[in-house]
Amino acid sequence: MTVSVIVVMGVSGSGKTTVGTLLAQRLGWPFADADAFHPPENVAKMRAGIPLTDEDRWPWLDAMAAWIDQARTGGKCGVVACSALKRRYRDRIIGARDDVRLVYLEGSYEVIARRMAERPHHYMPVSLLRSQFEALEPPAPEEGPLVMPVAAPPGEIIERIVATLQR
Repeated sequence: MTVSVIVVMGVSGSGKTTVGTLLAQRLGWPFADADAFHPPENVAKMRAGIPLTDEDRWPWLDAMAAWIDQARTGGKCGVVACSALKRRYRDRIIGARDDVRLVYLEGSYEVIARRMAERPHHYMPVSLLRSQFEALEPPAPEEGPLVMPVAAPPGEIIERIVATLQR
């Protein structure tokens, strides 16, 4: 099965945007960041330190699913970075799309909190990281994730993803 879209997932601060951007550049595919799909109300809630509810997330997830489907039906490829913390969220954006591959950036709370504290001007405060870990349902084996440790340098993560996809 050929991969047409790669979803890079993980908690905030895990490196989704960095890895997704570099992976898309390496593959010559377009990149989309899930943050760009959030309606203004969601961004305002997060800036205020208020975790999003599932009701807040459905339109956001549907917008990403539409982007994925547009790429697929247009015969194009793409990479999207999305937290996709829960299985039901991944089911919404990936579901039965066999040509969409999941990459899970896995890391400890301590490592990721340190990274987030060093990121200037991001709307997601470190104070919400605990809620992200509490909500996280790591992908199950039947989801076929590529699990990548966030402790590795981004370039190494990219090379491991590309090597795995070429097999």
